[in-house]
Amino acid sequence: MTENLSEQEQEELRKELAKVEEEIQTLSQVLAAKEKHLAEIKRKLGINSLQELRQNITKGWQDVTSTSAYKKTSETLSQAGQKASAAFSSVGSVITKKLEDVKNSSTFKSFEEKVENLKSKVGGAKPAGGDFGEVLNSAANASATETITEQIQEETQ
Repeated sequence: MTENLSEQEQEELRKELAKVEEEIQTLSQVLAAKEKHLAEIKRKLGINSLQELRQNITKGWQDVTSTSAYKKTSETLSQAGQKASAAFSSVGSVITKKLEDVKNSSTFKSFEEKVENLKSKVGGAKPAGGDFGEVLNSAANASATETITEQIQEETQ
C-alpha cells in the first residue's frame, strides 16, 4: 500500500501519526490526573466504594423500573398472579364440593354405618354421634385389645 503513496504523502502521514500518538499520551495523563483529583474529592466527602456501589445500584434499579419493558412485565406478572389466585380458589371450591358430595353419597353413608356397627359390636354401646375419625380409632383400639387379650390367654394355658 505504501507503493501507491508518494514520499511526501508518507512523510505527512508519519507526522500525523506521531501527533495523534502524542495527543493520546497527553489525554491519558490528563485523565489520570482527573481520576486522582476525583478520588481525593470523594475521600474528603467521606464517600467510599461501598456507598458508591449502593448509589449505583439504586440508580440502576430506578432506571430499570422506569423502563416501559419493566412496567409491561410487571403488569403482566400481576395479572398472571391474579388469574392464578382465582384458579386456585376455584380448584379449592371444586374439591370442597366434591368432598361434600362424597360424604353425602349413599356409598359413604353405608360404609359409615358398617363402621359404626362394628364399633358397637367390638367396643360396646356408646352414644351415637361420634365423628368418623373417632369411630375408626375406637374400632382399631378395640381390635388391638382383643388381640393382646387372646395372646395372654394362650401363654397362660
